Amino acid sequence: MEYRKLGASGLSVSEIAFGNWITHGAQVDNDTAKACVHAALNAGITTFDTADVYSDTKAETVLGQVLTGVRRESIELCTKVYQPTGTGPNDRGLSRKHIMEACNSSLKRLQTDYIDIYYAHRFDNKVSLEETFLAFSDLVRQGKVLYVGISEWRAEQITQASVLARELRVPLVASQPQYSMLWRVIEAEVIQASEQEGIGQVVWSPLAQGILSGKYLPNQPVPQGSRASTSAGSPFFERLAGQWLHTEVLTAVSRLSSLAHEAGLTLPQLAIAWVLQNPQVSAAIIGASRPEQVQENVKASGVRLGSDLLSEIDRILEGLVERAPAKTG
Repeated sequence: MEYRKLGASGLSVSEIAFGNWITHGAQVDNDTAKACVHAALNAGITTFDTADVYSDTKAETVLGQVLTGVRRESIELCTKVYQPTGTGPNDRGLSRKHIMEACNSSLKRLQTDYIDIYYAHRFDNKVSLEETFLAFSDLVRQGKVLYVGISEWRAEQITQASVLARELRVPLVASQPQYSMLWRVIEAEVIQASEQEGIGQVVWSPLAQGILSGKYLPNQPVPQGSRASTSAGSPFFERLAGQWLHTEVLTAVSRLSSLAHEAGLTLPQLAIAWVLQNPQVSAAIIGASRPEQVQENVKASGVRLGSDLLSEIDRILEGLVERAPAKTG
């Protein structure tokens, strides 16, 4: 495992981060969750990502239980706030009330005294940035949060937030967007705005919701046991990856599989290594329903892809890549 600084901050993160969206508390039982987390730890992963909304808060609880006994200083524990965690009008968003209450609840579920990176899970159009960042500032001063991040914010929102963060001395250091060979909407604006503000990218869905795993084949039904076939995963898959589940894309992905094989990699390893070629990407988040998936995917760390290979990937995917900055969020 190799490690990178997160943006311009002093925080180091593992190139491969472990996330538990959809899996913990939903797709996999607790024993499997424990096996996957320990596979991650054994492989050198130090960065663990979750959110209060994942599996109706159960994902945080499972991760906190599984990490019991792990030296706290040896890992970076990250979670998020914004999405609904209850039915009340204040159980969502980025108001001071919700941020402070949600943070305290996350700390209890994660069984920790502090969060390394606390992300604003989405931009809140109904609450002023001043209110949001004053709350983050207080959490930082209290020692409950070390660094602050944002997820799926647009370039202009990142710039506005960075001005406030500097004024309030809030260490805004991370952006968590979707990014893959097929989904490159951050390249036109978000990357540049983040670089200017010293913010690093911790990207999610480098396998495009499994499309770049190679398991979905053209003119074939979705495989049993895949995310697209499960009750927990299919709604997210349809919303985030349904646009790619057609013959033209899947045929191109099959060609990428051959390209990966020629490079001595699996397709998932190639896909993860691809996002890590971007110097503004600090880490790529992987999920896993089996420890073997962790063990295979971490081998993408440290892989350097040649310019000819990168050009061939672009040629194969020409016309199939989503690049529109407006799709951010």
